[in-house]
Order: sequence, then structure tokens, then C-alpha cells
Amino acid sequence: MYNFDNHIISTSASIRDALQIIDEQGLIANVLFVVDEKSKLIGTLTDGDIRRGLLKGETLASSVDLVINKSFKFLEMPLQAAAVALLKVQHIFFAPVINEVKEIVEILDINKYKPTIPVHAVVMAGGKGQRLMPLTKDIPKPLLTIGDKPIIEHNIDRLSKFGIHNIHISVNYLGDLLKAYFQDGKDKSLNINYITETEFLGTIASVKLITEYKYDTLLIMNSDLLTNIDFYDFYQSFIADEADMAIASTSYHVDIPYAVMETNGNSQVSSLKEKPRYTYYSNAGIYLIKKELIDLIPDDTFYNVTDLINRLLELNKKVVSFPIIGYWLDIGKHEDYKKAQEDIKHLQL
Repeated sequence: MYNFDNHIISTSASIRDALQIIDEQGLIANVLFVVDEKSKLIGTLTDGDIRRGLLKGETLASSVDLVINKSFKFLEMPLQAAAVALLKVQHIFFAPVINEVKEIVEILDINKYKPTIPVHAVVMAGGKGQRLMPLTKDIPKPLLTIGDKPIIEHNIDRLSKFGIHNIHISVNYLGDLLKAYFQDGKDKSLNINYITETEFLGTIASVKLITEYKYDTLLIMNSDLLTNIDFYDFYQSFIADEADMAIASTSYHVDIPYAVMETNGNSQVSSLKEKPRYTYYSNAGIYLIKKELIDLIPDDTFYNVTDLINRLLELNKKVVSFPIIGYWLDIGKHEDYKKAQEDIKHLQL
């Protein structure tokens, strides 16, 4: 979020002071936030407010208190996504967020706002990356650089953009390098902890090693993905579907170069399709799941996420698919890694 500390002014300031701040700061929002001697927000001030005040006879020496807008829009903590959306519809793109005593907590850039998602994230980063040898001989695959930072850091930063701050990273192969890179996450204002596998447990079994989760929903993802998935839409879809588990998916097209005949049991042709295209959806390695279902994972046993999915289906649990509309790439092979290096030049993650 944009730092607006320099754009909060006191009622004791003059119109000249306000104009000087606007001129010096190149105010992105074209608005100042006016507080009283107790730091209580009492109004907003734009260049339009100043212009109207001057036309009514105020001077540059006049107090800003004489020209401020006291019928301003604001947001309260905790932020509500619906309230933010309403301001956006009203074409208000910068709004003060206040606490119970009307002190400014922050200034929200509504265009950049991503609602906080109440999930605990687990990033799976324990694999050997054998198909990328020799690149992964001395460095774990998640730490291979794509553009200006490691693969896994792109994913950690994207989780953070959606307000997901509680993150576990599951490590095994060269795991100490991952721990040294992120440490406890404080440099990114995150809370990062580690699950250390003593042996390879598959693609989800290590999640069982976490003893405490803050939220009732877990977001589990592979660390070697490059994607701009909208985690908020993913979560909203999961809730709306009242699902037990949601699997992010990516489409895969198969083009048949010939006409395809469909026949009945007596070899009678029932239809003919000329060079059809078939679309399939494959597992994208990102999941949302109710926390209590983790109890289905056996202790200290090699167990893949596909095993859990099949178990949920056997129990008639609701498992849904969420198609990724944007970009997704699984960096498993050398050609994928090369493609990622080119694609990152044009992506906004």
C-alpha cells in the first residue's frame, strides 16, 4: 500500500502549506487528510476544495480548516471487502482507514487492494528436482532464479499480496538453504515456519506434521509453479461451492488431425466429427481444503495429494475444480525453466 504519512496534515496548517505539500510530493491521490490536535481525522482536502475556497475569498494564509471537506468517505477496521467495493463503484480510489477513535491507521489504494483471505498456506518445497539436474545439484529447485528472484519467492510474494501472512514451507532436500533464505519471514512482514521432513513423504503427507493452524481452511501449493492465479477468486469459489476441497486446474487441449467417428455396439456410425478438439483439465498443484480433513492423512507414511483426493471421493466429499484463467507453468523440465525465463519478462505477478 502507498505510504501517505507525508500527506496527513494538521488543522493548524495553512492553505499555502497544503499547496506546498501537493507540489512537493506530487500527490498521487490528489487528496490530503486533515487531523486535529488529537490526531483524529476530521476532513479531507483536494486542490478542488482549495480552489473553491479561494474563489469564496479565502487566502493562502487561511487555515485549511476553513476549506476542508467534512463529508468524506472512510473505512473502518477490520476492513470489509464489500465496503471497499462500494467506494470503487463510487470512483473513490484512495480512502482513509480509521480505528475506533477515528485515528488514521492507513490510507488504502483501492485499485491495489486485495481482500485478506483467511487461510493458512503450506508451500511444498521438499523435492529433489531431479529432472532439472545439474541445476539442482547444489541448490533446491525452489531457489532457482526466475527473472530477479527464486521461483518460490514469486509464490510467497503473491500469497502476501492477498493478505496470506501465515506460511509453512515444507522442506527436505537442501532445506537449510531455504531456511537461510527466508528465515522467519519478518523481512517480508510474514510469519514463516518450516516443516522439516526426515524422509520423503510425498506431495502432502508433511502437512500432517503441523501441530497448529490459525484458520479452518488450508491453501496448499507446490513451490515450483509460476502463476498469477487470483487467490481471492479461488477462495470465494471454494466457499460459494461449499466444497470440502478445491483443486486449481489448467486446461489442456488435444487436437485430433482426423475425422473421428462415434459408433454403437453394432459398429454403426452414430456421429462424425471433423478434426475435433478435446479439452481436459489437469491438476495445477494448488489446493484449498478444510483443515479437519487433514486427519485423513496417515501418520509418518508416504502419501500423495492424489491419494487424499481419491480418499475424499470415496467418502463422497465435495471436491471441485477451479480453472485458472490466467498464467500457469509447472517448472519441471529444462525447457519449462527456459520458457519461464522468457515469460517472466511479460508477467505481472
